[in-house]
Amino acid sequence: MRSKTKLTGRVIFKGDTGYEAARKNWDPHTDKFPKVFVFAQRTRDVANAIKWARENKVPIRPRSGRHSLEVNLSQVNGGIVIDVSDMKKIKLNKKCGTAVVQTGNRVGRIANTLARQGFIAPFGDSPSVGIGGITLGGGIGPLQRSIGLISDNLLELEMVDAKGRIIRANKKCNSDLLWASRGGGGGNFGVYTKYKFKVHRAPAKATVYRITWPWDQFEAVLKAWQKWAPFVNNKLGSELSIGPKKGGNVSMEGLFLGSKTEAIRLLKPVTSVGTPTSSIIRLLPYTEAVKFLLPPDPVLTQRYSNQFSSGFGRKPFPDKAIKSMRTFLENVEGGFAGFFFLNWGGAVSRKAPRSTAFYWRKAKFYVEWNSSWIKQSEAAKNIAIVRRTRRKLQPYIVGSYINVPDQGIKNSGPVYYGANYPRLRRIKAKYDPKNVFRNPQSITPARRATVK
Repeated sequence: MRSKTKLTGRVIFKGDTGYEAARKNWDPHTDKFPKVFVFAQRTRDVANAIKWARENKVPIRPRSGRHSLEVNLSQVNGGIVIDVSDMKKIKLNKKCGTAVVQTGNRVGRIANTLARQGFIAPFGDSPSVGIGGITLGGGIGPLQRSIGLISDNLLELEMVDAKGRIIRANKKCNSDLLWASRGGGGGNFGVYTKYKFKVHRAPAKATVYRITWPWDQFEAVLKAWQKWAPFVNNKLGSELSIGPKKGGNVSMEGLFLGSKTEAIRLLKPVTSVGTPTSSIIRLLPYTEAVKFLLPPDPVLTQRYSNQFSSGFGRKPFPDKAIKSMRTFLENVEGGFAGFFFLNWGGAVSRKAPRSTAFYWRKAKFYVEWNSSWIKQSEAAKNIAIVRRTRRKLQPYIVGSYINVPDQGIKNSGPVYYGANYPRLRRIKAKYDPKNVFRNPQSITPARRATVK
């Protein structure tokens, strides 16, 4: 291909050594074959890749941590994948309480690096997720009730737009782009290269916990958890996981930014339910608490594929919803399948739904569910059971989390972004009017590029 612009960085074309390794995603069954991968070493490499793609009329996909739960959102046949995972600088300013991180960092690396220096960085439930993607979709996790979503802590960003221009956004400059980047999802406005976050002083110690119950007690535990979790002390984050009937159990884990004695007291409404088979409640140095919650997980070594869906609950699930959950859990087979709940409220709900692009502020809990499979011949039935369960749960949930995409959702914009979708479309029209950055569920530009 002839082009005015030369690709720079670590460039791997189809047929080159390393191409298959570059194709590997979190989901092992990726079936996309991009023309070229560019592993950017600096922002200029990203700009060159975008210009090259435009000159050669090649579709673009940005990629950070390779953790996209829908494989064709971060890869595309015959296209260019702009991968920022080699860009890993972290710069902490203790005096200002800020950290500048390049978007190739994974969440676990940032959380552990800052913890060693006495600071909290928000994180989700996996250390291998890229900070680039998790931030743009909102960024939920067990610390959100104390310090907000990951995106709530975003102060400034650097992004390369559709023309290859390097743009900075903060409250004073391109503030509309900052607003959109706090929950507007990845792959919509440009390729992000750098974030500046507000960080928080970490306590010397924190209490972590992990309690498990037999699977057949999930209904009692869930009912107790849903009454308790949204209203407990805001320093306590709680994740509840319910595995499949075949080989699964119930587990609750999280952390409390306080003493073990107080944590035991706060957890009592749930730990007193049923007959837990194991119970860990441990006061640890904050650095060790982070390691407990973010143990090294296999990066790109999964043998299984997944189908996810998600939503936000405004009140506890009634028996009819729990019955639909039970049907799913009794029929789904994958060892990594099940339901996952995260408590809401606190700092997340104190922000107005329109204050950032992340709209779903007024929920009581977040819920996601997924199937998993190894053989590709099992894909169709596993995808179907997740989407069927979504239809059954629809009366009891609102919205869906863009970082847990479900391509079965039609007209997905308002489902992911609520009433913020029209404004996001106007901002999209301003920064990417020709819809260069697109995927099957990306934001479409509004017809007029007026931004209010």
